[in-house]
Amino acid sequence: VREPDGFTVWPGPPYPPGSSPPQRLPKTACSATSFSSDGSRLLATVASASATVYDCSSLSVIRSFDLPGLTSAALSPTGSYLQTFQKSSSPQVKNVTVWHVDTATALYQHYQKNLSKANWPMVQFSADESVACRMATNEMQFFDTNDFTKGIVYKVRLPGIAALQLASAPGSHVAGFVPEAKGVPASVQIFSCDKDAQNQVVARRSFFRCSTVQFHWNKGSTGLLIVSQADVDKTNQSYYGETKLHYLTTDRAFEGIVPLKKEGPVHDVQWSSSGSEFAVVYGFMPAKATIFNKKCNPLHELGEGPYNTIRWNPKGRFIVIAGFGNLPGDMAFWDYSEKKLIQKAKAEWSVISEWSPDGRHFMTATTAPRLQIDNRIKIFDHTGSLQFIKEFEKLYQVDWKPESPERFVDIAELTISLNGLKIEETKKQGSRQGSKSAQTSSKAAKPAGAYRPPQSKHTAALQDKLFGGLAPTGGEMSKTALRNKKRREKQKEKKAGEGSSADDS
Repeated sequence: VREPDGFTVWPGPPYPPGSSPPQRLPKTACSATSFSSDGSRLLATVASASATVYDCSSLSVIRSFDLPGLTSAALSPTGSYLQTFQKSSSPQVKNVTVWHVDTATALYQHYQKNLSKANWPMVQFSADESVACRMATNEMQFFDTNDFTKGIVYKVRLPGIAALQLASAPGSHVAGFVPEAKGVPASVQIFSCDKDAQNQVVARRSFFRCSTVQFHWNKGSTGLLIVSQADVDKTNQSYYGETKLHYLTTDRAFEGIVPLKKEGPVHDVQWSSSGSEFAVVYGFMPAKATIFNKKCNPLHELGEGPYNTIRWNPKGRFIVIAGFGNLPGDMAFWDYSEKKLIQKAKAEWSVISEWSPDGRHFMTATTAPRLQIDNRIKIFDHTGSLQFIKEFEKLYQVDWKPESPERFVDIAELTISLNGLKIEETKKQGSRQGSKSAQTSSKAAKPAGAYRPPQSKHTAALQDKLFGGLAPTGGEMSKTALRNKKRREKQKEKKAGEGSSADDS
C-alpha cells in the first residue's frame, strides 16, 4: 500500500472491524513498488536515486542499488534479475542494465534512446526464466539466461517489428507485431523460441486498419488473443477509434476474428486460469459479456450492462464483470461453475480492481493521480458482500502479493469444513441452552404484548394528515377525519334522497 509518505505491507484479510490493518513493515519512502510474478520478492524504487529489493517472507532487504538518473525498474518473474533504465546523455553510455540481484552484478547492458510503456521492460522473461528476449530493429534477439555475458545468442528476423510479447508459461513461443505501411496490411506472427526452429512462422494473421495491438497469451502458450486498435473509426460509430479481437493458435487450428454478437469496441478480455476458456466484454453500451472456449465457440452469456472490465477468479470458479473508469461502478459477481449470477454490488470511481490469489476476496481501489479525492480501498468476498473499506487522504498504489492459486483449497472445500464447525458449535450451544431452560422453567414469564416498532407511533396521525382517513390502530379520529366523515354521510343522504324522489316520479 503506497501513500505520499511511502509504502507499507499489510497482512491479508480478514481484518478486525473498525480498525486499520496492522503494518508488517514501517512506512518507507519510495516513488514506485512492484512484486515479482511469483511473489517472492518486492521492489521499491526512489526516482533518480535507488532501487531496493526485499524478501517477501521476512521483509528484509536483499540488495540495494544506487542508480543516479533512474527512470524505471522491473524484477524478473522469480526475482533473480533486476532490469533498470537510467537517463543517458549520449549513445556511448549504456543505460539499460540487467542485474543479478543476489550478487549486484551487471550481466548485460545496452543503450536505449526512449522509454515507453509498450517496450518496457526491454528484456522479457518466461515464468521460469528459462527464456529471455528483447525487441531490436527489424529483429527479435534471444539470450542465454544461464549466462547473460554471452550477449545475443540467436535472432529471429522480422522487418518492421513494433511490438513483441513472449509467452510466459511455458516460454515456448513469441509473437511479433508489424504495423500497416505503404498499403501492406499489419500482421501478427508467432515464432517458436526453439533455436533450431527459428525464423519459421508458426501462425500468422494480417489485417488492415490497425495502429497498435494488445497481446494475451493463455496458460500453456497454445492460444493468443490480439486486440487490434485503429486510431480512427471509418464507420464514424466511435470517437475512440475501432477495435477488433483476433485469435491465433500455435497448432493453426484457428486463425481469424473472434465472432462477437454485438457491434462496438472490445473493452476487456481475459483468459481463465486453466487457459481453456476466455471471457470478453464488448459492444456499445450496454456492453455484452461472453465466455468462449479454445475453439472460439461461445459457451455462456453473462448478460448486458454498463460494463468495461472483466476479472476471472484465479481458481477459475467466480467472475466479476464491472464498469469502472467513466462508468458508475456497477459490479456483477458470477458463479461460473453453476452458471448463475450471485449478487450485484457497486464500487464507484474505482481505478484498480483485482482478485486475491486465493480467490476469496475481490479488491477495488480509487487512487491518485487519476482521482485526487475519495481515495479508498474496498474488499469484497467472493459473493460480492463488502467486507472492508478504508479511506485515504491520498492513495497512489495497492497490489496483492502474488501467490500460486494451487496453494489454496477451493472455496467449496472451505465452506464444507466451516459448516462442519458451525454444526458442532450449534450442538454445544443447544446443550447449554437446554440446561439453562431446565433451571428457569419454574420462573413466571412476563406477558408479552404485540410488538410495535418505534416508527409506527406516529403512523395514524401521518395517515390522517395525508389521506384524511381513520388510523389503522383504531384510535380517536382527528378533526380533519371527522369533517371528512360528516361530508361523506351528507353525500350519501343526498344521493339516497335523490334516488327516492326519482322512484316516486
